[in-house]
Amino acid sequence: MNNIGFYPADILLPVNYDYNKWSVVACDQFTSEPEYWRETAKITENVPSTYNLILPEAFLASDNSERIDSINREMAKYLDEGLFEEYKDAMIFVERTLPNGKVRYGIIGAVDLKEYDFSVGSKSLIRATEGTVLERIPPRVEIRRDAPLELPHIMLLIDDIQKTVIEPLKNADLTVLYDFDLMQGGGHLRGSLIPKDIQAVILDALQTLKASANDEPLLFAVGDGNHSLATARTCYLNEPNEFNRYALVEVVNIHDEALEFEPIYRVLFNVDTNDFISKLSAAFPHGSKTIEWYTKETKGTVYTNGLTVGSLQPFIDSYIKDNPGVMCDYIHGIDSTLCLCKADNRVGLIFDGMDKSELFPFVCEKGSLPRKTFSMGEAESKRYYCEARKIK
Repeated sequence: MNNIGFYPADILLPVNYDYNKWSVVACDQFTSEPEYWRETAKITENVPSTYNLILPEAFLASDNSERIDSINREMAKYLDEGLFEEYKDAMIFVERTLPNGKVRYGIIGAVDLKEYDFSVGSKSLIRATEGTVLERIPPRVEIRRDAPLELPHIMLLIDDIQKTVIEPLKNADLTVLYDFDLMQGGGHLRGSLIPKDIQAVILDALQTLKASANDEPLLFAVGDGNHSLATARTCYLNEPNEFNRYALVEVVNIHDEALEFEPIYRVLFNVDTNDFISKLSAAFPHGSKTIEWYTKETKGTVYTNGLTVGSLQPFIDSYIKDNPGVMCDYIHGIDSTLCLCKADNRVGLIFDGMDKSELFPFVCEKGSLPRKTFSMGEAESKRYYCEARKIK
């Protein structure tokens, strides 16, 4: 066992199957667009697909038992029917061509959940980058608890400015396992098996990266799937065993040119716009960074210092607490934000996002970011489910 918390895993992939219908986007995308998932259901109708093994958050309800039972049955069915080939002690090199044409690189393997702690102030080797909303974990635990398989949409980031871990694989002669176009404009996905000798080189490079960090090293920062990894950790604590101890993830270098951090804007609904803007202006009178506000008919600017959302989100939380009925939604894209503001009793907030180079220093110094601080690309650029691993 190494001391970096990342290992090869027994990875399952479908045998001789149409990956375009097998692979679907992460369940926490398109939460306000159920039509996207209805189209996915049409595409995958009556065929094996990861769509049948997940619960899109667009369809979360107070009682998810029927869908969860169906998920567990489908997982067991796929295993019983021999749908998968298992690659023992495997790592997979992932080349993801994004909708914009850029290629993002990653490595699929397993992380040791003993090395991950999402609690506030954690100094663990693997850390959350945003505040974990504890209320979001129980529904996910309900899904994972009895599932015989896990499918990852978790992306962990490493701070490898010299590009020693992942990027050398671009020149390696590897066996291709899958190579296909993703559905609904998701781009392209190619995965290759990493042989044992190159796995050893990767682990050595991660060990060196860890040794170059500070006295309390942060080796892996959660980029996407924070609540899914928190769920895996919770399930392990509830039922400790060697299957539950690990979670399948994709590791990506934060310095990958294709990896872009985008701000997630805010829109408030059911709000007294005059009151909100008055209090916003009083709270943010000056600073070097701007927050632009928009209503149906007016717009303006307030100012702050430091990480913009770091001061804005606590203000919003406090305002909502004092004004029951006001709601906040988190929006990708300026155009979408401005469109949502073109109605009564709404305020949109647009601001500069954080640079990705700020992530590791911020988490090391101050801990988790406010929730929904950044997004690693638009929804179509997120991880698509492909690989699986037995957890029962």
